[in-house]
Amino acid sequence: MNDEKKNDKKKLMNQIIKFGFVGGTAFIIDYLITLGVSALCRNAAGMDVAAAAAVGGLFGFCISLIYNYIMSMKFVFERREDMDRKKEFIIFTVLSIVGLGLNELILYFGVIVCDKVVPVLVADHPSLITTLVKMFATGVVMVYNFISRKMTLEKRQTA
Repeated sequence: MNDEKKNDKKKLMNQIIKFGFVGGTAFIIDYLITLGVSALCRNAAGMDVAAAAAVGGLFGFCISLIYNYIMSMKFVFERREDMDRKKEFIIFTVLSIVGLGLNELILYFGVIVCDKVVPVLVADHPSLITTLVKMFATGVVMVYNFISRKMTLEKRQTA
């Protein structure tokens, strides 16, 4: 392997590590805000658990999306000069919403498939099944997010 290919491979690996770090910290922000806002909604506003979780999840997603955008465009991806920041943020947001939809579809259908294959396990351990399907969904969505953002938002390398 020549030096240029080695450097490209090393650059890509560094980018993936940075992407994982930014995504991981965005997850923590999302999780903590979701918990905090949902608790506030339950305790201060008297919402039921499901509604409070939905409101908390929306706040968590939105705030972590903004954090993820800022950090991704600062540390992970090389900005394109031909794209203004408003358009860049809109594309980032749309790609993230598609990723969220993909995550939800995988969760929904993954649990249905597991229920068809091992109904007793799903009935006896619904949290375990949800966790396993969520782990799979997270992996798929991470790959989707990285590739879609790299293809649409990153500066094209000239040969």
